Amino acid sequence: MTAPNAKKQRVINCVSQLPYRIQLNESKDTWRLLPQAGNSALFSSLDYLQESDEYEQLVVGWTGEITRETDLAEQFGADVTMTNNDDDSETPVVPDSNADEALYLTPEQMDKLTEVMNAQNKKNFNPVWLLRKNQSRWRQYAEKTIWPTFHYILNPLLIEADNNSGSSAPAPSAKKGSNPAAPGGVPAPKESVPTGDEEKNSWWYDYVKFNEAYAMKIGEIYQPGDVIWIHDYYLLLLPQLLRMKFANDNVKIGYFHHAPWPSYEYFRCLPRRKQILDGLVGANLITFQNEQFSRHFVSSCKRLLDCTSKKKKSDKGADQYQISAYGGDLIVDSLPIGVNKNQLIKDAFTSDIDSKVQAIKQAYQNKKIIIGRDRLDSVRGVVQKLRAFETFLTMFPEWREQVVLIQVSSPTANRDSPQTIRLEQQVNDLVNSINSQFGNLNFAPVQHYYMRIPKDVYLSLLRVADLCLITTVRDGTNTTALEYVTIKSHKSDYQCYGNPLILSEFSGSSTLLKDAIIVNPWDSVAVAKSINMALNLTKSAASELQAKLSPEVPTVQSWTDKYLKTLSSQNTDQSSGGKITPALNRPVLLDTYNQAKRRLFLFDYDGTLTPIVQDPAAAIPTAKLYTILEKLAADPRNQIWIISGRDQQFLGKWIGSKNKRLGLSAEHGCFIKDIDCPEWVNLTEKVDMSWQERVGKAMEEITNKTQGSFIERKKVALTWHYRRAVPELGEFHAAELKKMLKSVCDEYDLEIMDGKANIEVRPRFVNKGEIVKRLVWHEHGTEQDLLKPVNEKVDINKMPDFILCLGDDFTDEDMFRELNTIEDKWEEKYPENKNSHKNFGIYPVTVGSASKQTIAKAHLTDPGQVLDTLGLLIGNVSLFQSAGTVELDSRGHVKNSESSLKSQLAGEKYILKKSASSTSIKKVNK
Repeated sequence: MTAPNAKKQRVINCVSQLPYRIQLNESKDTWRLLPQAGNSALFSSLDYLQESDEYEQLVVGWTGEITRETDLAEQFGADVTMTNNDDDSETPVVPDSNADEALYLTPEQMDKLTEVMNAQNKKNFNPVWLLRKNQSRWRQYAEKTIWPTFHYILNPLLIEADNNSGSSAPAPSAKKGSNPAAPGGVPAPKESVPTGDEEKNSWWYDYVKFNEAYAMKIGEIYQPGDVIWIHDYYLLLLPQLLRMKFANDNVKIGYFHHAPWPSYEYFRCLPRRKQILDGLVGANLITFQNEQFSRHFVSSCKRLLDCTSKKKKSDKGADQYQISAYGGDLIVDSLPIGVNKNQLIKDAFTSDIDSKVQAIKQAYQNKKIIIGRDRLDSVRGVVQKLRAFETFLTMFPEWREQVVLIQVSSPTANRDSPQTIRLEQQVNDLVNSINSQFGNLNFAPVQHYYMRIPKDVYLSLLRVADLCLITTVRDGTNTTALEYVTIKSHKSDYQCYGNPLILSEFSGSSTLLKDAIIVNPWDSVAVAKSINMALNLTKSAASELQAKLSPEVPTVQSWTDKYLKTLSSQNTDQSSGGKITPALNRPVLLDTYNQAKRRLFLFDYDGTLTPIVQDPAAAIPTAKLYTILEKLAADPRNQIWIISGRDQQFLGKWIGSKNKRLGLSAEHGCFIKDIDCPEWVNLTEKVDMSWQERVGKAMEEITNKTQGSFIERKKVALTWHYRRAVPELGEFHAAELKKMLKSVCDEYDLEIMDGKANIEVRPRFVNKGEIVKRLVWHEHGTEQDLLKPVNEKVDINKMPDFILCLGDDFTDEDMFRELNTIEDKWEEKYPENKNSHKNFGIYPVTVGSASKQTIAKAHLTDPGQVLDTLGLLIGNVSLFQSAGTVELDSRGHVKNSESSLKSQLAGEKYILKKSASSTSIKKVNK
């Protein structure tokens, strides 16, 4: 317990949707709050935290689709009061006849609704408003791409969309699907819903906006010291977004994944797989329903982001994973969610429920009752359940007319989709087949209800059941199983104590309820035998089983407390050097770029502009890269330099000959060719190069021992490559080579550099950092005198006010280090020269592996993201290709953009029109 005057720990709880549906009347002056179905365990956790003496909870969530009703009584002057029906299943949403009409609310109406919502429910709700005409657009990527993949369905909806589009053409250009609303004229997705690849992109852009809207809302209420808890797959990008937003704060971010997490082989099928993982590793604690899901996540991080991981013991001795990603450590753990046991028992054992239990028993006198309650989708196993029940009645004829299966199948949000319609037909056919084979005029062995049932009816079914049958083929934690076991643990007058549970081995709950009767739902015969065994259990055997099962059900209270205590215990102190490198905040980068007048680009080549390949000679620029560099160089405010370990010949052939307006630096700064200059300058011209013979011999000796390795002889540097060798052998001989070269390097003042599967030796005084120093401390746009010493007295108003430096390996850290030093000097000398983002526009960005330590200020996952970032700056890529801190209005438009202003005007016109219409109706009735 917390001391009476102690300050409570603030928890910002982020859920994909608030636990209420909002229904507005025609005038939008009154509304109804209807409890949101589903997520009962999560909503119970919210209730528990709200009453906590230890925590102060702030709930951030989307409003969901706001519906409207045509209330004739209100139109003709009758008073309509706000209602809150506790039973949402008995209060169907009345669709407005103008449902396709755009929905507009004024800021005053949104504030008033928030105020009344909080007052009525005694919670601190902070709604995320996204009021587009098609409000379901915010669900598309989560429900049609992520959810199927996480449930081992390789996206049948997208396949069908492709087939229906009748075209295999590549995605249209960004301009074709552009929205002039984006700042700087950057293309964004169209409002209309297209088909094929463009449709998938539109879904993704909306998913990014959805997460950005949450980040913006959290930014409005966040206070230093707050703990942020994020829930489930609608918000996979949010942890990294918050890491960008609060980059200078040691904020503690937790993420709990309620759904299954697939194996790497399935997860890798997601087109945006790296961005999703990158979004999650911004958290300090990531938790799953069971250890298997945790293991799958860690495997995906290691293979796709090149993270490192190790198993460790928690403070309580439990196994968990520690992942090192982008300079920081995060914990991956498993903690199955529970149910509110006390409240469940209280709700299930009332006089009203007693009467319903008695009525059901009378309706099926002397018959065993099997119950099932599932959502009707492809992973809940309703078809498998019906097939197993049919097999059961075939194999055990003595049970015919002695047992009834009451199956309640709840409709899904995409009830009208072709997949759901086919599944519905398949279920109906099976029900009809079983009832025609084994039923008669007076009795049907399967009672199938395709509907949402009220809570009291659901609880009465759990109480009356002789057996609960769950045959899901994939889920996280099945709360029906937990609720059934909890209710069966309570003794009552109806002899329902301890009745057994049959549970699918593919349910996440099977690792929790280990003493349930575990089955493979695909094996109908085995399930049928298990049903027979369960129905034949003696009372003592059933009671003994219940005694084992009941303690295995966790409470939602203990789940909440354990999670928050684990999150609060995470060490986020970055002073010891373990600073997390956040993802590059591309919207801020774009805004800084648009404001800047003197822009400098510093690019590494291999692993940055092009992917690393087995044969270095094959890493040639793509047409896309040429186009981007051409457009960047065409702007007179831009100066672009390629600073690479490649030699002059390669850079001259593939880069310099294609675009004269690019500056080139070869062999890590040994040779330089200025912009629009045909001549190379050798900065090592007067250096003793006799060391090359001794170093070359040592490399030849190692090459002879290492099959697949080779030596690259540049004019100054020597590089030994082992990319084609057996990795373990290459690493062993690389270490041996470094030992062999130590003495000669000390003698000639040489530097040994570890690259990606290579060892390079070059003079110590020349490196990429020295080149960067020379390029920055220089009057922007003027010719370089490459042999003069650096002048640090240049006027800052003549030096670059935007610097983007990109590199992927150890040699690029010299560039980042120099830029950080320059920024520190400018901070001291020119504190008043910062831009609107309170910095000097310097962006050192590392590319690639999450396992490397870096002093860069931000990261990108791969060269593909590099090209997307540069494409954003020149207007070829949507602002929402990757997540960043964007300010959005209540309709999901970028604030102050053209589309936002148009939407604002449309809203004002709509409200005036509605006011005039309401006035006319009142005059008619007078």
